[in-house]
Formats: sequence, structure tokens, C-alpha cells
Amino acid sequence: MKYAFMTDASCDLTEQQVAEIGVEVIPMEFEIDGNYYLHYPDCRMMSLDEFYGNIRDGAVPKTSQINIETFKMYFEPYLKAGKDIIYTGISGGLSGTINTCKIAAEELAEKYPKRKINIIDSCCDSAGLGYLVYLAGKKYAEGADIDELAEYIEETKLKVCHWFVVEDLEMLKKGGRISSAAAVFGKALQIKPLISVDDTGKLINVGKIRGASNVIPTLTERFKRDGDKDMKKQVAFVVHSDNPNGAKELKKAVKGMCSEVQICEIGPVIGSHVGSGLLAVVFLGERNLK
Repeated sequence: MKYAFMTDASCDLTEQQVAEIGVEVIPMEFEIDGNYYLHYPDCRMMSLDEFYGNIRDGAVPKTSQINIETFKMYFEPYLKAGKDIIYTGISGGLSGTINTCKIAAEELAEKYPKRKINIIDSCCDSAGLGYLVYLAGKKYAEGADIDELAEYIEETKLKVCHWFVVEDLEMLKKGGRISSAAAVFGKALQIKPLISVDDTGKLINVGKIRGASNVIPTLTERFKRDGDKDMKKQVAFVVHSDNPNGAKELKKAVKGMCSEVQICEIGPVIGSHVGSGLLAVVFLGERNLK
């Protein structure tokens, strides 16, 4: 290819998915108990089992955005080789990473004025970003040129529907996403927040689900309601954080409504903020934040 297609490790694509579409994933840093790690799709520095084991043992991980020098380190070899770049990563509504990326791209553009560096805000988060990248990666692998791929990403990103149910209210409290009182109240009543993503890529609390037995029916209902009219021809992602049994049940519930369901697990970048137990479904359709 005459250009490189790149994203970041918040996409939560598996090593196999990344290899299938040929996208390059820039690692992202997380910290546990004063030790720093980089997360890659192959989890080479810490497995997801170990990561969630640390959380179960009481660790409170922290994350940081990709810095300018890291972007330049990953971009420059392609530019030096005469290749252009298209990058879409964690949404600007959730992280300042894309603004840092734009600064790096501007500095590199001065050094490589003949090269094109296309930076796109995905307006998607976690496996929603992964889903967008996976679909775009199919076009990339089929030979779409850089302008065609950029147009596809722009046309598709606001059609990616994310529906998350978070289990671990304590992690949301520790991360400042909800108050201590809300966490205690939610646990006592077995209330779980139903979360989606708006058109700026920000996480929004859409509703509350009472009781574990209502999680999969609620996600399945959103899948039915919001899915693309051609859903029978589409792949969908079922997503979890340290909840493989829940993911298998959710896959069973939705698999008859689309052509294929792939299971992804939330990595440390997002897992640091949502903890264990999350279930989600990601698909193409109409973003309906009700």
C-alpha cells in the first residue's frame, strides 16, 4: 500500500483482527502500583487475565494519552519511506490524544511537505473505535486509496452504535465518573448504568438497569431497535471486560440478527475506568440515545 492505516490501543481489537486488516496499532500506557506498562493487541507486557486480577485485588490503574514524540516515532518511518498516513483513534470526547496527534502531524508536515497525514476524530470509544477500524480495515485490505478510506471513515463513524452496561460501580466512583453516594445506592439496589456514546464521542448515561437478569435483554432490545436495515449482512461486536460467560450469552442472543458476531475484550486503557463485568454490543445503525 502507498499509505499506512493506523489507530491506537484503546480500540481493543484482538491480535487476530489486527493481522486480518493490516492496521498498525500504537500502544498506550497504563500504570499499576507505580509500575508502567504499554498495552498492545497481543498483550505482550501484561495479559488481560493479570490486569483484571490486579483490579480484583484492589489495584486502581491509571492511564495516560499518547505523547507527541510517540506519534512522531510511529509516523516518521512511513513518511521517510514516501508513504502517507491515515490515523483514527480514541475520540476527542474522551481523550486529548487526538489533539496531541494533530500537533505531531503538523510538525512532521513541515519536515515532509509532500506527504499526506490525515487525522480523523473517530467519535467512537473502546471497541466502538475497534469496530470502526475493523470495517475500515476491510476497505484498506481490499485496496481503497487514502481518500476513499478517509471518506468511508467519515461517513461511517456516526453510524457506529455503542451500548455498554457497566457492572463495577466502584471503579466508576474511583475514576470520578459517579459520586460515592451513587455507587453505594446503585450497589444496594443492583442498579447498573446503561451507557452510550454521543456524536462528539463522549460517554453518556442513558438509563439504569435493575438486576443482572435484565442486562442482556436490554442490550438485545437496543440491537434490534437501532440496527441497520441490512443488519443481516453485517458483522457485530460483543464486548466484555473480564466477563466471558456474559459475552457468550449476549452473543447467543444477537447472533441470529446479523451475519457474524465477534467477541472482543476491553483492554487496560478503558478497563482501568470501567473495571470488571462490563458487557456491550457494537453495531452499525442509527445512534438513538434513549
